[in-house]
Amino acid sequence: MPNSGLEADLLLDRRRLKRRLVFWRVLAVVAIVGAVGYVAIGGRSAAFAGGQHITRVNVSGVISANRQLIQAVTALAKDRNVAAVVLAVDSPGGSVSGGESLHDALEQVAAAKPVVTVMGGTAASAGYMISLPAARIFASNATLTGSIGVILETGNAGGLLDKLGLTAEAIISGPLKDQPSFTHGLSPAGREYLQALVGDMFGQFVTMVAQARHMDEAKVRELADGRAYTGRQALALGLVDQIGGEPDARAWLEKEKGIKADLPIADLKLGSFYDRTVGATLGLISQRLGLDSSVGLPMAIWDPLLVR
Repeated sequence: MPNSGLEADLLLDRRRLKRRLVFWRVLAVVAIVGAVGYVAIGGRSAAFAGGQHITRVNVSGVISANRQLIQAVTALAKDRNVAAVVLAVDSPGGSVSGGESLHDALEQVAAAKPVVTVMGGTAASAGYMISLPAARIFASNATLTGSIGVILETGNAGGLLDKLGLTAEAIISGPLKDQPSFTHGLSPAGREYLQALVGDMFGQFVTMVAQARHMDEAKVRELADGRAYTGRQALALGLVDQIGGEPDARAWLEKEKGIKADLPIADLKLGSFYDRTVGATLGLISQRLGLDSSVGLPMAIWDPLLVR
């Protein structure tokens, strides 16, 4: 009987061992299949990235200074596999520095290969600024574009503080260091100083438009009173080149630049969805509310809520 019990135990141990072997063999097969699938997918991606294609750069929402985007766009200029770039814009604008940085990056790309802009529902202010380096700008009839201008907003909660019996004191190194301030209004010198800042940034914007659109600066200033134009109005004013969308842009690239219409097109991807949306928005808010500066972030943005 003891021998029978020992044999039974050995039999059970063998069965357990077999089950474990089967489990690990199945797991190994799954791992191998997964690895092969990963390599195959990676191979297709690599093959696509290694072949000639058009890159679509999507810019939507509020534009902020995005170093990752700037680096990725700048790299397109030296990428031999990128035959052309389609800039798809659907933005009301954003920070002046963010718009300028992206404009300059796209200008580098445009010096190396064809770039076209396709405007969506809105491509205003900084959204128009980044469109300027393109060899041709496409808009729909109803696109809202233009809004060439700069705005710097502040507020004054001094009256509310007085009613609450609160006071605020600031030790400043100079008379303009606390201009603007939420605790009191602008001084005449502060208003003059901030107006000069906005005026200088506006002048830079006007120069960008004049050079890109081959227009006289005086003419641009006539158009640059901050108003937005429809795509149809912008076409008549010389701010865009053609009414149309991406298919029209692809057709133009083929006809004028010899870029084959059957080339695949791939979106430029940056980081995670969170980084591209929530992260970018929080970054812009942090710039506007920066604790190391008493001056709000100058914005090149079209917003009907700001129309007085």
